[in-house]
Amino acid sequence: MTIEAATGALLGDVARGISTTVLRGINPAAAAEQAQASAPAQEGVTDFAHRGAAVRTFLEREGVSPAYLVVLVSLYKDMADRGAKSLVRDLAAFVDRRPETVKAHLKQARRDGYLTTVAGKAGGELTAKARGVLASIGIESAEG
Repeated sequence: MTIEAATGALLGDVARGISTTVLRGINPAAAAEQAQASAPAQEGVTDFAHRGAAVRTFLEREGVSPAYLVVLVSLYKDMADRGAKSLVRDLAAFVDRRPETVKAHLKQARRDGYLTTVAGKAGGELTAKARGVLASIGIESAEG
C-alpha cells in the first residue's frame, strides 16, 4: 500500500501524517482479497511443476549431461525471472534430489558456460551455448 499526499495538500497536514480515523477505515482483509483476486493466475506454478518433471526425466535418463544441465538452468532462470522464492529447494523437489546436489548442478552449469552470473542475484541469462543445446534437443528458447 502506498499513501501519497494529495495534490494541493497543506504541507503541515502532510507532515503530521495519517489520522487514526483514516487508519481505522483501512480494511486489510479486503485489501488482501482484492490483491489476491487481481494477482496473475497460478498457471506459471503448474508450468514450473510440469517443466520440473521434464528436468527430472532428463536427469534419470542421461545423468548430469549437457541436456540435463541446460533444461535445469532454463527452468531456474525462468523461475527467477518470475520472482519465485526458494528456487533451489523447489528445483530439488522437482528432480527428487537434495538442494545441495541441485546447487552443485547449477554451479557446474555456470562453469560449463550455460548460464551467466548476475552478482548478488538468483538467475542469469542463458548463453548461446545453452540455446544451442536446447535447439539440439528440440526445445525452443524464449530468449533465442
